[in-house]
Amino acid sequence: MRRYGKHTDEDDIRSRPNRKGNRPRTHIRPKHEDAAEGLVLTVDRGRLTCLVEDRVVTAMKARELGRKAAVVGDRVALVGDLSGAKDTLARIVRIEERTSVLRRTADDDDPYERVVVANADQLAIVTALADPEPRPRLIDRCLVAAFDGGLTPLLVMTKSDLAPPDELLGLYGALDIPYVVTSREELENGDAADRVREHLDGKVTAFVGHSGVGKTTLVNALVPEDRRRTTGHVNAVTGRGRHTTTSALALPLSSDEGGWVVDTPGVRSFGLAHIDPSRVIHAFPDLEPGTEGCPRACSHDEPDCALDAWVAEGHADPARLYSLRRLLATRERTEGD
Repeated sequence: MRRYGKHTDEDDIRSRPNRKGNRPRTHIRPKHEDAAEGLVLTVDRGRLTCLVEDRVVTAMKARELGRKAAVVGDRVALVGDLSGAKDTLARIVRIEERTSVLRRTADDDDPYERVVVANADQLAIVTALADPEPRPRLIDRCLVAAFDGGLTPLLVMTKSDLAPPDELLGLYGALDIPYVVTSREELENGDAADRVREHLDGKVTAFVGHSGVGKTTLVNALVPEDRRRTTGHVNAVTGRGRHTTTSALALPLSSDEGGWVVDTPGVRSFGLAHIDPSRVIHAFPDLEPGTEGCPRACSHDEPDCALDAWVAEGHADPARLYSLRRLLATRERTEGD
């Protein structure tokens, strides 16, 4: 078999005839240096709504991106018709590097991870204090996903008129997580939105919570010009609400500081199959130095863990170690426990 080097004579190379008469295939792809920058606002059945400057543009992913998918919050490069006119379609040719990623799986046995939102600064975990009852294990799982994905958590407790927040606050006090407590009356008169907005200005915040906790109601109060349908109904038997948000959507926050709110569909489970437990310790900088004496591949929840002695010597608060181990154990428990 004849082989050719780098400097072959062009006349010496045989090429197969092209029956279709089109150009031969090439592995050289255009660089699209003149592509416009855009932000993905929502994704619906292969169509992506993007903000390009001050225009909303409908786009689809270019074939050259392969299986790589763009999600809400992605910064992308687009070519084609960028006018935003009706029945026009642009192409996403590049997905820029992400600064953070919030991922989840359907359950802990599902190897397929789903990216919920990209490039968010913080994760607002919304939970009702009653109707439906709070689910601490689901909150724990959201916290682990936030720490792993590089997002700062924010705990938002709704319906304080039905139950006090003391017990839930005591459970997460050692984690030093910022929080906001709201009531139904405050949501209606706008006071709750004002207090929550103080934590959102100038940031991209993803809102997550199970159905019926008032997440979309809160988002509507924060962004009244882009209201989404709310539920108002919680099943009396299951204690769960009905899904009203079916796709994630990024909405601009109307404030002097700017910012974005990403409303996500209500979740009934938050799988962590993709999470490496060894990365959770990075969210506890006061405990991390104490792991230097741990045996290799220490789970930080076993008899030989060096953290027990580290905390006993007074280097850290025992409540912090308890919180770490509770979060690490979330993969062994279901959200409803």
